[in-house]
Amino acid sequence: MLFWDPTMVLLIPAILLSLYAQFKISSAYKQYSEIRSQSGLTGAQAARALLNSNGLYDVRVEPIRGRLSDHYDPRTRVINLSEDVYQSTSLSSVAVAAHETGHALQHATGYFPMQLRSSFVPVANLGSGAGPMLILVGLFMPSIGWLLQLGIFAFSFAVLFQIITLPVEFNASHRALLLLQEGNLLRGEEVRGARTVLNAAALTYVAAALAAVLQLARFILIARGRSDD
Repeated sequence: MLFWDPTMVLLIPAILLSLYAQFKISSAYKQYSEIRSQSGLTGAQAARALLNSNGLYDVRVEPIRGRLSDHYDPRTRVINLSEDVYQSTSLSSVAVAAHETGHALQHATGYFPMQLRSSFVPVANLGSGAGPMLILVGLFMPSIGWLLQLGIFAFSFAVLFQIITLPVEFNASHRALLLLQEGNLLRGEEVRGARTVLNAAALTYVAAALAAVLQLARFILIARGRSDD
C-alpha cells in the first residue's frame, strides 16, 4: 500500500527530527516569551522601526490570528504578526518580528532565492496536493501506471520548494540579528536569546525539507518495486 509498507522506515529520521524541532521551538519561544526586551518595544513596534530605518515605509505591519502564524506576504507587502507577537514586548516577539522584517528586506532587494521560491508556489501547491493522489491512483490501477510517474514528477516540485525555502529562512534570520544589533533594539545577552529562538525556528524548516526528500525517495522506491513485479 502507499502509506503502510516497509519503505515507511525511511520516514523515521524525519519524524524524529520534526518532533525534536517542535520541542525546541516551543521551549525556546516559551522561555524567551517570559523575558521583556530592554527596549520595551512590542513586536509590531520593532518591525515598524526596522522597516523605517531601511526606508520600507510602504510595508505595513498588521496583526493576524493564530499562534506562530507570522509571515511576510510579498504580494501585499504586509508583515503579518500573530496577535501575541504583535502586542508583546518579549524577546521572542522582537526576534520573530525582526525575522519577518528580514523577509521584507529580501523582497525589497530582489534576493534571488526568495524570488525563486515565490515562482515555485503555484507548482509546489499543485505538486503537494495532486502528486500523492496521482501516485495513489497509479498504484491501485496498474493499467494506467504512468500516473505513478506523473505523480512523482509533480511531487518533486513540492520537494524543491522545501529545499529552496531553507536559504530563504536562514538568510532572513541572519538579517534579523544584524538589524536588531545595528538598530540597537537588542543588547548583549538579548541577542543570544533572539538567536536561540530563530535557530529553533530554522530547525522546523530543516525537518520539513528532510521529510519531503525522504517521502519522495519512498515514492520512487515504491514505483521501482512495482515495475520489478
